[in-house]
Amino acid sequence: MRKKLVSTVHDYNILLVDDEIGIIDSIGTVLKRNGYMFKGCTNPHDAIDAVRNEHFDLLVLDFLMYPIHGDEVVKQIRRFNKEIYILLLTGHKDLAPPLETIKQLDIQGYCEKSDNFDQLLLLIESGLKSINQVRTITKFRDGLNKILQSVPRIYQLQPIDSILEEILVQIMPIVNSTNAFILVDNPTEENKDNKSIFRGIGKYKADLDSFWLMLTSEFITNIGTARAEKTNVFHEEGIIIPLINEYQHSLGILYVESLDRDDGLALLEIFSNQAASSVSNAFLHSLVNVKNEQLNNTYIQLKRNYLDTVQALRLAVDAKDVYTRGHSDRVAYYSVELGKFIGLGPKDLQTLKLSGLFHDIGKIGTANDLLLKSEKLYPEEYEEIKKHSLTGAHILSVISFFKDVIPIVRSHHERIDGTGYPDGLKEDDIPYLAKIISIADAFDAMMSDRMYRSRLERDNIKKELLRGVGKQFDYHLVKSFIEIMDKLPPTEDIIMDDLSIEY
Repeated sequence: MRKKLVSTVHDYNILLVDDEIGIIDSIGTVLKRNGYMFKGCTNPHDAIDAVRNEHFDLLVLDFLMYPIHGDEVVKQIRRFNKEIYILLLTGHKDLAPPLETIKQLDIQGYCEKSDNFDQLLLLIESGLKSINQVRTITKFRDGLNKILQSVPRIYQLQPIDSILEEILVQIMPIVNSTNAFILVDNPTEENKDNKSIFRGIGKYKADLDSFWLMLTSEFITNIGTARAEKTNVFHEEGIIIPLINEYQHSLGILYVESLDRDDGLALLEIFSNQAASSVSNAFLHSLVNVKNEQLNNTYIQLKRNYLDTVQALRLAVDAKDVYTRGHSDRVAYYSVELGKFIGLGPKDLQTLKLSGLFHDIGKIGTANDLLLKSEKLYPEEYEEIKKHSLTGAHILSVISFFKDVIPIVRSHHERIDGTGYPDGLKEDDIPYLAKIISIADAFDAMMSDRMYRSRLERDNIKKELLRGVGKQFDYHLVKSFIEIMDKLPPTEDIIMDDLSIEY
């Protein structure tokens, strides 16, 4: 208990008052040994001036002193300081002030002098706990007042960039922070070149392109997790808070670097709700003023920019493993061919192509030694590999354009019999397009040379696909895929270098 106290009491200042220097020295030695910061006074009048001119959290004073007693010292101090915590000492129990006087003067504790200071130390510890509780209440009250004062400013009708800037400016003093950023979706004419609108403060004060370069893959994944699961995510010295509107839709995220994960977090959550409402309100007003043609042009540009960004990530995954290079292109191609054969429309074919291209994007977070391992994986290594579908879904969830692709990427390793991952879905619970990706993924794996085996002949592949019907694959989809298998081109001829879909 004492060791813990030594490391935490340095935020508190104690004033020790006794007209006998020997008492101050004795108690002071005990206080210092236990890690307390204190100041000693032998003159009661000097003590009153010290409390008036300096900050003290706790006052420990003797009752019988010269030229004035302790109750008179307290009486004068209470005229200008109602908050300081006071402990009264006396060497003679019979000469202590009556209980009524102690109550009137708001003296929080009373202790008899003794050669054993355990009781005094316990009273000091109890006093510091009370002081800390008061600090917490005061901090929360002040934080709420700041939020109430800032809310009208962030609700003013002004450009979204200005609102985001105002949100950051207002939130910094609430949590005593200097570094933060806010990232939101916004398909309006105010932001034609990027679908994400970004504002940073402190070390994150930068343009959007420079900002993305500041983030690690883990940071991006955590942002995606916060948005996808609509929950707070701690990252290093900060916290990522999703901005959720009244319809429970994710608008973006707020990231604040702060070590205060108790009261500060509660204040952040309160403020983030107001911030989300103000951003949503700004979006509604902006969208009313945007013409249909301008919205369409914005969407086309946004799609191109974000496809280019994620395409770079996809190619980075392919570059990690020479044995699976081009795998995503082929899975996309086979999936689209099967989709066309069974009569899917353009929207589903678009989703299939993107899902195939990005189905393994989560492997960017998988260690190379696991991806390239030629021996059989240990159970714990296999569990690590299995995380890639969930990681991929989280990465893509940062970009709202991929909302239809995310469940396909997440579920492409689910099995009809419910033994797949990550959610153990079965039969009709598995997204239909994910069942198509699953077949194309397995087909390309069997068509490719791997470190641990050579490619299979197509007749053997047909047998393997049929063997997986009802366990891993859907019967009707396997039957349709087998019908087109012999018409598919050699694997080396398949390159999906164009992400656009025109059917």
